[in-house]
Amino acid sequence: MNDLNGKHVVLGLSGGIACYKAAELCRALVKAGATVQVVMTEAAEQFITPVTMQALSGRAVFTSQWDARSSGGADNNMPHINLSREADAILIAPASADFMAKLIHGRADDLLSLMCLARPLDKVPLILAPAMNREMWAHPATQRNVEQLRTDGATVLDVGAGDQACGETGDGRMLEPEELLYDMVRFFSPKVLEGQHVLISAGPTYEAIDPVRGLTNLSSGKMGFAIARAAHEAGAHVTLVAGPVSLPTPRGVGRINVRSALNMQKTLNVLSQNATVFISAAAVADWRPMQAAEQKIKKDGSGQVPTLSFVENPDILAGIATGVRALNNHLFCVGFAAESEDLLAHAQAKRKRKGVPLLVGNIGPDTFGQDDNALLLVDEQGEMDLPRAPKLTLARQLVAEIARRMPAPKPITPPNS
Repeated sequence: MNDLNGKHVVLGLSGGIACYKAAELCRALVKAGATVQVVMTEAAEQFITPVTMQALSGRAVFTSQWDARSSGGADNNMPHINLSREADAILIAPASADFMAKLIHGRADDLLSLMCLARPLDKVPLILAPAMNREMWAHPATQRNVEQLRTDGATVLDVGAGDQACGETGDGRMLEPEELLYDMVRFFSPKVLEGQHVLISAGPTYEAIDPVRGLTNLSSGKMGFAIARAAHEAGAHVTLVAGPVSLPTPRGVGRINVRSALNMQKTLNVLSQNATVFISAAAVADWRPMQAAEQKIKKDGSGQVPTLSFVENPDILAGIATGVRALNNHLFCVGFAAESEDLLAHAQAKRKRKGVPLLVGNIGPDTFGQDDNALLLVDEQGEMDLPRAPKLTLARQLVAEIARRMPAPKPITPPNS
């Protein structure tokens, strides 16, 4: 997906072994649709060559403030000005401890630091991906520098943890290229859910018959997981309650795994009390065995089939839309309906029955396990089709529609003076 289509990123490399990751990051940014201009410090050239970065970016690499080549369409021998003016963002990856210390003092003794200082603060954001030894990262001076950089308006990303090139283990590793790519996509995404706490259920539930068998369904959880990512991109704090699926957790999203419908209900009832949006995308089993056998039910050769008795599972969405909303009247509830026929009629009826302002319908057999989907949005004003597209694309569209439909915050009446 061309998530960064039309964006121009200046990718700066300061000195550090993490420069090897910058090669894959550059490639990922280009594949995502961005144009990339690489600028390297002299120290960075000790770890990776400008030839490599030029091959991956498709652009000549700049390494010196005295470089007389034309830059940014100008021939004024000022690459520190020209390169920053055409950028949508400057991403320093890796950002060494030394380079960050240089930035907070406004030192500008090489092209990369000059460019960071000369960028228009209100137009060209600065994003830093730190990379250093664990002791360097934990040092009070580095932590003070990070806080000062954030105060000065820079975005300082997290660091990873694990084995380090020096042989030690701990915090300080530069994030992996796919993590940095996600952070860049999120950085440019409209923050339509900024300040919201979004709670999402996803995947199937599993209702045990005995220790080795159970009732479930074909839901893969992909739609719910895509919505969790899209909500996080949109600036929300996101909690994902997932049934038994093996999907990786979207970056930045909190995840709680559950198994049965009763497990899911208990978890969601608690978490929804502090949420502002609840999106019920899970395919919850309608029934469960009245009692699960303690041991595996075996066939005895008689041809007799064991008799199973079922009870209806609780309606989680309806319970939250009524009971929890009585305690949390700021909660905006969104339901999902997976149907096999008459989608509009069933979705309209389900929305009214469950008492939710927005219901999202889809044809279950056409979407379970697939990477794409088509959605029907139903509210009291009518319906809206979201044509078939990748689930992440649809998730982003749905998040925008939820944000548009949410009631505006009530103005606070100032106390009488």
